[in-house]
Amino acid sequence: MTHASTLIPHAVTRPDASCGTSPVVDVRARLRPARAAATAVGLFAAARLVGVAVLALAAWATGRQPLALLGRSWDSLWYLGIAAHGYGRTLHFRPDLVHSDLAFFPLYPALVRVITALSPLGGGAAGLVVSWTAAAVAACGIYRVGALLRGRTVATALVLLWGLLPHSVVLSMAYTEPVLTAFAAWALYAVLCGRWAGAGLLAALAGLSRPNGFAVAAAVAAAAGCEVWRHRRHLRRVSHRLWTGVALAPLGWLSYVLWVGARTGDPLGGYFTVQRLWGSRFDFGRDALRYVKHLLLHGERLVSPMTMVIVAAAIVLFALLVADRAPLPLLVYSGVLLLIALGGSGFFESKPRFLLPAFPLLLPLATALARTAKARPWHATVVVVALAGLSFAYGAYLVVLADTPL
Repeated sequence: MTHASTLIPHAVTRPDASCGTSPVVDVRARLRPARAAATAVGLFAAARLVGVAVLALAAWATGRQPLALLGRSWDSLWYLGIAAHGYGRTLHFRPDLVHSDLAFFPLYPALVRVITALSPLGGGAAGLVVSWTAAAVAACGIYRVGALLRGRTVATALVLLWGLLPHSVVLSMAYTEPVLTAFAAWALYAVLCGRWAGAGLLAALAGLSRPNGFAVAAAVAAAAGCEVWRHRRHLRRVSHRLWTGVALAPLGWLSYVLWVGARTGDPLGGYFTVQRLWGSRFDFGRDALRYVKHLLLHGERLVSPMTMVIVAAAIVLFALLVADRAPLPLLVYSGVLLLIALGGSGFFESKPRFLLPAFPLLLPLATALARTAKARPWHATVVVVALAGLSFAYGAYLVVLADTPL
């Protein structure tokens, strides 16, 4: 197994950051990382529960049902339709605007279908069970990545910040971002630990969850390429598991894209035609720039300016991640997600949601917050409370009041 330090600049050597290989025998010492992880996930869960409570109060105040809003809003309805009836729904608005459910990847509705088959839950409730479970699994994976790189305190801050993002309300809804993030976080952890086959399998599952899930496969491939380059003079030292992982990583995404192509009669271009008819295509950001120009010149509702601020912040955070010499897999994964969000046309207000799985972007902030918490605890508390207030209020506004697709 490749040691983490070959992929992680400035890797720390501590029991909780050893990819599970520490020989520590003291029971209390071995339980300490588990307690720290439980604390981090507990803080994440508490943040999301309070966020849901605030949303529920806002919903009840406007005469609406919070569980219906969380489980059956916007794209959730498409996923629930696929789970209940399979693919085949198409809405024709005009010749160049056709919405087909083939645009939605199959893993999430398949999981919802399993829950509804094995329990008395309806589609919306089953969707929430899948999303909430995936969010908890994702929080655990994010913690392990953070602890491996920067230690337990930074890892806890990383998980908490992810749960307090302005769009983190999506993590409590019947959406696919928690599922993608869960597979992505554990795939990146496996890569950083040199567990190539596991990373490839997780990347394949990530690729079945969302269109931008191929960012995980790109991270696996980049890390593998770096490893092969290191051993270019002695390729026999490269484990067969690495080649297995690289081969597995893109299979989920490719299999669905090719399946849609075969179903539409255009094996290579069918899926991209479906996306284009939704108004979604990669145009190197031209559509986004036109929208920003309109926003600056003519003004707009709250969601659009907030989206512009969040996307701009993501660019700055990626620059900080690069300057911080983060591991290559994290840079590639976050960079691909950011490139897709910036370069994709249409659905401008959805770009912050597309960036939710890019948790490595928060590493610089988590490091700063952890240092502040150690030196000036009350300052860190004020920052967290302010972020929580913004997250809870804005999340409730997005779901209950804003008539804007998430």
